[in-house]
Amino acid sequence: MRKFIPTPSSSTLELGFFTFHFYALAILLGIFVAVWVTKIRYKALGGNPDDITDLALVVVPAGIIGGRIYHVLTSPQKYFGENGSPIQALQIWRGGLGIWGAISIGALAAFIFFKVKRNSLSFYQMADAIAPGLLIAQGIGRFGNWFNAELFGKPTTLFWALEIPRESRPSGFENFATFHPTFLYEAIWCFFVAAIIMKLKFFKNFFKAGTVFIFYVLAYSLGRFFIESIRIDESNLILGLRLNIWVSGLLFFGALTLFLRRISGNTQKS
Repeated sequence: MRKFIPTPSSSTLELGFFTFHFYALAILLGIFVAVWVTKIRYKALGGNPDDITDLALVVVPAGIIGGRIYHVLTSPQKYFGENGSPIQALQIWRGGLGIWGAISIGALAAFIFFKVKRNSLSFYQMADAIAPGLLIAQGIGRFGNWFNAELFGKPTTLFWALEIPRESRPSGFENFATFHPTFLYEAIWCFFVAAIIMKLKFFKNFFKAGTVFIFYVLAYSLGRFFIESIRIDESNLILGLRLNIWVSGLLFFGALTLFLRRISGNTQKS
């Protein structure tokens, strides 16, 4: 009998009177690791790591709120459609945080924070410091989707395929048992890009502040573009393509343009 990746039998952990959702635990673990990694990188750049502790108190809730708003706005039928449940829009532990909403609102909160409060480094240096931590957090957070049996890809029988219970299969795919584990694809891609950023020293020595974060947006968007193309969960379509394919494509080309301009600028100076 062939072995595939099983879906966990439960998405919660029961401890006495308390119920912990693995999706929420994955998000919290990702946040913890991101703050820890960012502190190390921020200190290496000459900053005071306490700045990141203070920043996290502002950026983390802003990012969660932004991510949830993006998810709800881009999937309104799930909450406000004919069979939707508006109250579920507040139930974050069920899954559903749009990364671009989290990044945009979180970045806005961080920018305001650095404008209002005096810090040891600039906003752009902070953005470079946080980039790999964000990627690691995103990768860890994707395992929450695994526990929730959600956001998987097209049917496949590859040996790394993900087994999905019948009740969690989308309409039209009830007779397929195994699917692409897109949560794992994205996690691996995030960890890979984070490793590149942390290993390649030329980012620090050659490019001006802010370039690492631009590379993060560029690289993540590239991977997300292809991963999104094989997902089969319900999504709004524009000209036949999933909304997040358009978002990832636009962000990729925008970030690529900025990245190439910075490379060109540095080449001309040298």
